[in-house]
Formats: sequence, C-alpha cells, structure tokens
Amino acid sequence: MPPTGFRGLSLWHDTIGEIEPRPALTADLEVDVAVVGAGYTGLWTAYHLVTADPAIRVAVIDKEVAGFGASGRNGGWCSALFPASLKRMAAERGRDAAVRMQHVLHATVADVGRVAAEEGIDCHFDQGGYLSVARNPAQLERVRAEVADHRRWGFGEEDHRLLDAHEVTDVAGVSNALGGSFTPHCAAIHPARLVRGLADAVERRGVRIFEHTTAVDVHSRRVVTPHGTVRAEHVVLATEGYTPAVAGRRRAIAPVYSLMTATEPLPDDVWAQIGLEKRTTFADNRHLTIYGQRTRDGRIAFGGRGAPYHYASKVSPRYDRDERVHATLRRILVELFPVLEGVTFTHEWGGNLGVPRDWFPSVRHDRHTGLAFAGGYVGDGVATSALAGRTLTAMIRGDDPDGLATLPWAGRTSRDWEPEPLRWLGVNAVTALMTSADWSERRTGRPSRAASTFWAALGQ
Repeated sequence: MPPTGFRGLSLWHDTIGEIEPRPALTADLEVDVAVVGAGYTGLWTAYHLVTADPAIRVAVIDKEVAGFGASGRNGGWCSALFPASLKRMAAERGRDAAVRMQHVLHATVADVGRVAAEEGIDCHFDQGGYLSVARNPAQLERVRAEVADHRRWGFGEEDHRLLDAHEVTDVAGVSNALGGSFTPHCAAIHPARLVRGLADAVERRGVRIFEHTTAVDVHSRRVVTPHGTVRAEHVVLATEGYTPAVAGRRRAIAPVYSLMTATEPLPDDVWAQIGLEKRTTFADNRHLTIYGQRTRDGRIAFGGRGAPYHYASKVSPRYDRDERVHATLRRILVELFPVLEGVTFTHEWGGNLGVPRDWFPSVRHDRHTGLAFAGGYVGDGVATSALAGRTLTAMIRGDDPDGLATLPWAGRTSRDWEPEPLRWLGVNAVTALMTSADWSERRTGRPSRAASTFWAALGQ
C-alpha cells in the first residue's frame, strides 16, 4: 500500500511514534550556519557544531521532515565500509592517509553508539559485526582476496578475519556457505530512531529545525525558501540523493534507488536455525549489493540494489516500490535462509541514495564563499555521515586538532555525471552488468571478467 502521511514510508517509520512535523520557516532569518537537509549529514554537522560552540547559531531546513529520506529508510548498517577502496584513497592522498581514514571509520562506528547512549537515543545499537558470506567459488575467491588485501594494508585478524564454512554457519545458518569473512566494525541500528533522536538532541542545544521548508535556491551566504531567506556565514548542502533537485546541481549526484523488505517477527525455533544472536549484519559477496539485519523485534530487514535509475535524475515516491525487485529480494532471502519459506513479509519500501560520478564520497568547504557539501556515500552513509559532520565542523570552525581535513575525501570534488541520455544509459548499464556478472558466477563458479574490468576502471 502507498504511504499515508509518514506511515508506510518504511518499517522503521512504522515502528516509531507518530511524527508531528515541526513548523516551517515563515520569515527571513540570520544565523551563523544554515544547513539544507535534516538527514544524518545535516544533523551530525549541527550536533558537532553546537557541541564545540554552544553559542553558535545553526538552522536546519528540510523539504519534508527530519529522517524522511535515506537516513530514515536505510538498511540500518552503521559500518566502516567506504565506497572508495584503500588503493583509490592512497592514489589521492598517499598510503598513510588511506590507512588513517580506515582507522577513523572504525572508531566512528563505536562513536555513533557512544553519542546515542549519551543523548538517550534508543536506536537499537548493537555492534555485532558484519558477516560476508561466499556461496560460490567466485565469491570465495573474492572474499579471500579482500582479506589478503587488508593484510597488505596492515589490518590484522582483529579487523578482518577469514572464515571457513563451519565458522560462517556458527554465526548465521546461510545455505550453501563455502566460507566468508567477518569484521567487528559494524553495528545494526534502527535508522529512524537514530535520525529522529539526533533532531531532538540538536534542538535541545538550541538548533532551530524548520520542516516542510523547500530550499528553492542555495547561494553563497544564503538559502532562499518560498517564505523567507536564511542568511548565514556558512551554508551546508546535506541533501545526498536529493541533490539533483537543488538548482544548478542536476548532474552532481545520481540518485539510485535501493529497495527493502521485512519479515514478520519470527518465532524462536526459526531463529534457532538462522542464528544472528548478536544481530550481526550479513550479505553474500555478489556484485549487486544485498544487505540484511536481525531487528530488535525479531524480524529480518533485507534490501538490495537492482531498481532502475530514472531518467534526468528524477526522484518520486512511486519509485519507492518495484514489485519485480521486491519479489527478487524475497526470493534471495529465502535462498539464503530456506527456513523462511512461507514466512509472511509485512513491509516493502525503498528510497534513493547518492552516487557521485567516481563513486568517491567527499567533504568540502570553501572559506571564500562559505558553501560546504558532504555526501555521495553510495549507500554507506550511516557512520560515514557522522564523520562528515565532524569534518565539516572542523572546516567551518577552522579548528582541526584531529587532522580530519587532511583525510582523502576532504576538499575533493567529483566531476559531474554526463548529460542525458548518457547518464541514464550508463547508470542502468552498470546495474545490468552486475546482474549479469552475478548470474554468470552462480552458473560457472568463475569470477566475472566484465565486472572485474569495471571495478578496475574505477580504480578499485
């Protein structure tokens, strides 16, 4: 069924209290920092700004409500995953900077849990790690190569560990497991609880949040809305997959849809066969990403890519559901855990995520114009956005004792996507390539040469 109000947007929105929108902006306003977008990036930025300087004046505006977009609908993985590889980061800023970036991301996962606890945000944070399962020889070869690659960068067993088939099934009863890998640097969360809790936390510190307020235009030192202009020394664009809707930024980010489904709460005898006692997040090592978690109320929330990119970077509620993709997700989940055959699926939903042209997220601030941006997380934004908020705070304040502004993603800009129809052809061709590669690997057991060529072309 289509959503009614904010109910039906996702499982996560259906399992929090009623959302009462905050008042919209109705007059001109002057502040020190204006933030466009009340998702994780915008709210973490506001949080770290007012924590560092309680006197700073911060306003956050959003076209909908806090957590309406990806921050309230995602898979609930607070992970240290980053779309650009260590090799790619090192090519930008050197080996030491790449390794330091990964260590900072590791620490950020736990830091999200710490802040949530300190602020009384019950976001169901459980750091049970991430299990990547290999279910065919090609996936196993890839898992082994990934763990070996981490060793070459200095990360040991405590960060990435290779598992045999028995060790995999000790964690999760995934069918046909040949092996896998495990990292402790991932937590399962309830994403809507986190983003709504962050909004409350920043409001308690004096940040003003204006919902149902559209940024008609974003300029140096000002944000124009239908009913008032916000003037500020610094303007932060934190719009992720909605960035193409901002005037002049149509080709900066490609909004790509990721869809999810969720089971009913499962009985104890089913969980005894599935496992996941520590709420370890899980996926197999296919090219077309899938992701799952065990929720606190005993469901499996499961998602993946495969929905089409829509021409001219269009974003619409009607793209949140795609029966073909949702049916595929249900089928894959039952393949992973055959005990789920016949189980009832209670929710299906989706939303867009932001993909830069080179798949490399960025954080930047221009001191001359006051304009700042963070995003392009390619779906790995829960912990990454928290680090972005800290980094933007350091850049805006000109106070960076931790050297965050020297990390590989800081100060860089990805080139724009191609104009249409090339953008539509290119993005959907990648989805088709990954789908074909996974089919080939399941059939032959051999790694896909086409997929390897694609990742090499990205420098991954």
